[in-house]
Amino acid sequence: MRIENNSSFLSIEQVQNQYLGKTEKATGTVGIKGSSFSEILSQIENSKAQDGVKFSKHASNRLNDRGIELSDDQMNRLNEARNQASAKGINESLILVDQLAFIVNVPSSTVVTAMDSKETGSNIFTNIDGAVIA
Repeated sequence: MRIENNSSFLSIEQVQNQYLGKTEKATGTVGIKGSSFSEILSQIENSKAQDGVKFSKHASNRLNDRGIELSDDQMNRLNEARNQASAKGINESLILVDQLAFIVNVPSSTVVTAMDSKETGSNIFTNIDGAVIA
């Protein structure tokens, strides 16, 4: 197989611009040049924290089936608790907000499941490595 050298493109960015119609670098790459890995990782974690938690399909179904709607205050407390869990290095957290219990995958900011006080009767939670009471 013969590969020809096409000297009209000098970099990957030029190829990307030519074939994908991009005129700027992708979002999130600004300010990376000259930054350390830890600074970049911190910027990514901060942007995730600002976005707030997402709900998995299972968690959304559980809330809908039980007619549970979260107030803005409860959502803020859930997000803040996720941020606190992240700061402590927790990966899978139990977060208690009022009479609701949420299992949250902290790195992905995703609520995996949600329960109300009726379902938490056994008071046993598995596969978590930390808990936050909000």
